[in-house]
Amino acid sequence: SCPRRKMNLKSERRGIHVDQSELLCKKGCGYYGNPAWQGFCSKCWREEYHKARQKQIQEDWELAERLQREEEEAYASSQSSQGAQSLTFSKFEEKKTNEKTRKVTTVKKFFTASSRAGAKKEIQEAKAPSPSIHRQASIETDRVSKEFLEFIRTYQKPGQDIYKQCKLFLDTMSHKRDLSIEEQSECAQDFYQNVADRLQTRWKVPPEKVEKAMDEVEKYIMTRQYKYVFCPETTDDEKKDLAVQKRIRALHWVTPQMLCVPISEEIPEVSDMVVKAITDIIEMDSKRVPRDKLACITKCSKHIFNAIKTTKNEPASADDFLPTLIYIVLKGNPPRLQSNIQYITRFCNPSRLMTGEDGYYFTNLCCAVAFIEKLDAQSLNLSQEDFDRFMTGQTSPKKQESDSFSPDVCLGVKQMCKSLDLLSQLNERQERIVSEAKKLEKDLIDWTEGITKEVEEIVEKYPLEIKPKSQALAAIDSENVENDKLPPPLQPQVYAG
Repeated sequence: SCPRRKMNLKSERRGIHVDQSELLCKKGCGYYGNPAWQGFCSKCWREEYHKARQKQIQEDWELAERLQREEEEAYASSQSSQGAQSLTFSKFEEKKTNEKTRKVTTVKKFFTASSRAGAKKEIQEAKAPSPSIHRQASIETDRVSKEFLEFIRTYQKPGQDIYKQCKLFLDTMSHKRDLSIEEQSECAQDFYQNVADRLQTRWKVPPEKVEKAMDEVEKYIMTRQYKYVFCPETTDDEKKDLAVQKRIRALHWVTPQMLCVPISEEIPEVSDMVVKAITDIIEMDSKRVPRDKLACITKCSKHIFNAIKTTKNEPASADDFLPTLIYIVLKGNPPRLQSNIQYITRFCNPSRLMTGEDGYYFTNLCCAVAFIEKLDAQSLNLSQEDFDRFMTGQTSPKKQESDSFSPDVCLGVKQMCKSLDLLSQLNERQERIVSEAKKLEKDLIDWTEGITKEVEEIVEKYPLEIKPKSQALAAIDSENVENDKLPPPLQPQVYAG
């Protein structure tokens, strides 16, 4: 459908083309990277994060100690009398105590709840949703808790240890609500790692059972923590959501042909798959567990692959998948997209994001959102003037099909009209075939009559004369009068040898 672009595939599609290597961690460990981790995988990012954090803490302490020494020298040199020195010393001791208290508070605020927790709780309660939503969340939490208890009973002693660790973690997190979301994420990641290590090393649980247990642990703790850590007020997640939503709305004019999307929504089966893919990516926002949100992304991606395969009648490639995913995101405009991506990045079991199909599809979604934010004229093979006009709404691209539908007509009505038009064309073809068949029948009849007439004329011109039968011929030797002179016939004789 776009042969000119296919001839220059690299140059035309480089704006939305990603090599497989670009999805991997830039440190070369082989796991999938993530834009939220600056291209690192979860493991390498935590190592880099710890290094930067320790360096910052060390620099802060060195700066504090240097300032203390300077103040101490200033106070000591500015006083001459003992009384003044005593007064100054007392003031200095008070200032030093205050400074130490400030530093301790600064450090402790990363690990303990502040005195403003009550006030923040009151603010959150004041902004809390309606009681019906609370009841719904409570019912879901109770259901998940019951399922988790039933699950850990199958693990016996390791299950009891898991439950104890989860309760301890939830109690600890309830006192760390004042921490930044990155530090809460760090606590959750440490907890995942510790529980997995305890199951493997202390309880010798097989790897497949460890993975199943970690899924249930994530489901249990994140269902209870969801309302505190999803799109918290202390972050700019909501601001990013609005920016992406506004950006996608501004790109409403982008067509599949511009992205070179290899699907044809004219095929009813493909159209159904596109609708299912959009439904899955929108449904992601209704889930509370990171793994369930990832499952929505995976289902969406599989529908995309099936749509491409049905259209092309051959398996889809990675170069086909990413542009189609971008098109699905643009068409669906999923709610709170950035918040969901950040939530998965921060609180999902890291092993799911680093390997496997969930990690692959999630990494592609992150790339798709990044491309949408940077989508420009070159990526769409447009001139800058056309791109600017489309973005400002001064004009819109010419429609690829000659129809007169208004923008608010639903897809079903459009499909019905196209089907009626197709039936009309088929009817015309059928009438043409019947007319040609009748003409052929008439030609055959005329040919038969012509041949018959020619035969009759020839017969009349050259009539067939049938002569009567001649008399029967006599015997060969009937006229032989010397029969009596013939020798007698030979008789058989018996040989007695």
